[in-house]
Amino acid sequence: MCLFQYDDDPEPEERVPAGPLCVPVRPGTAQVVLRMFRTPLGERTAVGFTRPDLLAATLGADHPWIRLSESALRALAAPLGGCPLTIDPTFSAPAVTPVPARTADVAVRAFAGGKSR
Repeated sequence: MCLFQYDDDPEPEERVPAGPLCVPVRPGTAQVVLRMFRTPLGERTAVGFTRPDLLAATLGADHPWIRLSESALRALAAPLGGCPLTIDPTFSAPAVTPVPARTADVAVRAFAGGKSR
């Protein structure tokens, strides 16, 4: 519990309504499927952005999303074990880029001390 009261700085545990959220969904599926993320400590979290430009800056301009209220997002995430909700995350890992098989094979041999052809 906080000893000081601030009108504009709620406790992290408090559920302050965030308003309508831009919620990332899985790309390439026929149905709309909520996309879940992981915190830096590995905990599963649902993510929402307060503005479309914040979502685009973090996940890319072409990432699909839907508009949901915070309570709807919490309700969708609840069956997954009551995971926390992260609003406007600023840090994300770069997207994984597949490595062509030939390049990966050369890299493995070079790492193992072998010679590439």
